[in-house]
Amino acid sequence: MKNHIIDSYENSKEENRLATNNARRIEFLTTTRVMDELLGKNLKILDCAAGTGIYAFHLAEQGHEVTATDLTPRHVEIINHTLASKDYHMNTAVLDATDMSMFADESFDVVLNMGPFYHLIDEEMRATCLSESMRVLKKGGLLLTAYISRYYVFQYVAMSDKKYLDANLAQQLVETGVLRHDDEKCFWTDSYYATKQEMEQLYEQHGLEIIDHFAQDGLTPTFASKVDCWNEEEFKIWCDYHYSVCREESLLGASNHVVIVGRKQE
Repeated sequence: MKNHIIDSYENSKEENRLATNNARRIEFLTTTRVMDELLGKNLKILDCAAGTGIYAFHLAEQGHEVTATDLTPRHVEIINHTLASKDYHMNTAVLDATDMSMFADESFDVVLNMGPFYHLIDEEMRATCLSESMRVLKKGGLLLTAYISRYYVFQYVAMSDKKYLDANLAQQLVETGVLRHDDEKCFWTDSYYATKQEMEQLYEQHGLEIIDHFAQDGLTPTFASKVDCWNEEEFKIWCDYHYSVCREESLLGASNHVVIVGRKQE
């Protein structure tokens, strides 16, 4: 399973995903706005699926001590290349987020789980990923987990290409939230699409106090071409509006990307 996920990212341009246009930027801008409001100063942070480092670099530039890891070797190479032009240090490693044995218990004030969760199609592996994140997190620390909303994904792929307008695919996604790389109608790679209720239950089962739950991009992807025609002032108005409603429960189900934040019990 991991090889299919790695191959998918080795052959994509993750480094461009959150910065190429306004419709994609809103995910990053919303998330960093929440981070900047929630996080204190000079924290030790693990970004356990950093991609090419967009959040890791933002947090490092805020003065935090960041460790950036990812399952995809190409991503870690890009992070290291970018680091060469920075005036700060960042630890990096290729890492499977279901095995963080390279880190001691309670090593970090904050753990970002911003990617692996929605590629773990097995329930036991998702629990292992969350348990490992909890193990390396200090008591009182924050865990941020990103997921893709189950009720967003079918309508998106059906609009993208009518070959995916398939009743069996719709039923599979709604009932299981799981897509496998060898499914007849696979539109991505091994992936898991969660619901708000599932994520909150999972956090509570692991002893996390839920302190935030927000839509990263909300409705924006459904009219991306319009958003990309706006100037910066117009786009800022939309970003501020989105931020003001991003915790609305109905948007959590309609958003492409969602983040849940929990505090580890003391």
